[in-house]
Amino acid sequence: MLSVFVLVNAVLIAATCAGAGFLVVAAVMVRRFAAESAPVQQRGAAVTVLKPLCGDEPNLYENLRSFCTQRYPKFQVVFGVGCADDPAIAVVERLKAEMPEVDIALVVGNHVHGANLKISNVINMMRLARHDILVLCDSDMRARPDYLEAVAGALQEPGVGLVTCLYTGRPVPGVWSQLGAMFITHSFLPQVLVGRLVGARQGCFGATMALTRQTLERLGGFESLVDKLADDYALGAAVRALGLRVALSSHVIETQVNEPDFLTLWRHELRWGRTLRSIEPAGYAASIITQPLLPATLLLVLSGGALYGAVIFVAVMAIRIGYNLMVDATLKVLPSPLWLLPARDYLSVAVLLASFCGSGVTWRTQSFHVNSDGLLTLDGDIRP
Repeated sequence: MLSVFVLVNAVLIAATCAGAGFLVVAAVMVRRFAAESAPVQQRGAAVTVLKPLCGDEPNLYENLRSFCTQRYPKFQVVFGVGCADDPAIAVVERLKAEMPEVDIALVVGNHVHGANLKISNVINMMRLARHDILVLCDSDMRARPDYLEAVAGALQEPGVGLVTCLYTGRPVPGVWSQLGAMFITHSFLPQVLVGRLVGARQGCFGATMALTRQTLERLGGFESLVDKLADDYALGAAVRALGLRVALSSHVIETQVNEPDFLTLWRHELRWGRTLRSIEPAGYAASIITQPLLPATLLLVLSGGALYGAVIFVAVMAIRIGYNLMVDATLKVLPSPLWLLPARDYLSVAVLLASFCGSGVTWRTQSFHVNSDGLLTLDGDIRP
């Protein structure tokens, strides 16, 4: 019995140390990434920004407006909705009225091309896209005025077929939104940078997917993504299959995080978790080591509050707090509430474990199953 206790303690100590080490490495990588500067490039060809919309969202007007105030010389913004009574239409019409000098188009189309309703929306939008550089980004993103310069500039680099961006989370008021934003800023973003350090394949993120029309046509258009849950990952993989690179821009944008209750947050993160599991199950499972507070807590409990357990827990908590403060300051985001750190780490582990216990996901108001290839199977009828 004693040997089992010693073994469990050794495993928890090792897991805690590995997690603490990850935080130190992640902090360094965030600092280095923030210090990177975008290569100086000539402004490229005209750009069409594709913004698929679905319903109203907190700060939707401000988010969409940020893409209409770019300092790029020639660009078009195409918004798309799936039905004529979508409340996002009013926001788009307001932008068109306030900024007549900006080339803004709206597509209202209810034709469903596949299970991925966002991509169906984008396919409908493409009939009004006029330019050779296409930048697809989610509706909850907010960009600085130099966003298109950075993205279009990176697309000019030799061998680059697609440009993507990392993003931070900006929560609306509320504990659940705070927890969601903390995951994006302190887990997702640093993990991508550590992955880049160890040579992991560069991901592609829905925050920004920029490519030329010619590259898209070689891939079979957006139609090739209509049944993919991880359409961003699938697009990046298809570009790499052409022998082109997926480049990570040094430009970081911002996503508005709105999680009104625990169930919404849980479903959102579980969908994300099962998406990652379908893409790279071993790597996603291994990411459990990036959460050191759980093994430190278990060690404290199992040791009965022994001095060594308390010292390790306090040390890990100090590292976790310092890590959060450094990341927030480096990325210039609003400081996250430190008292939520344990809950954030415990929730991340719970989502990871639950992601391996089923295949169902909820997207907007519809339920799907995702298979090992990332293909979506709808439960019931598709509702545009």
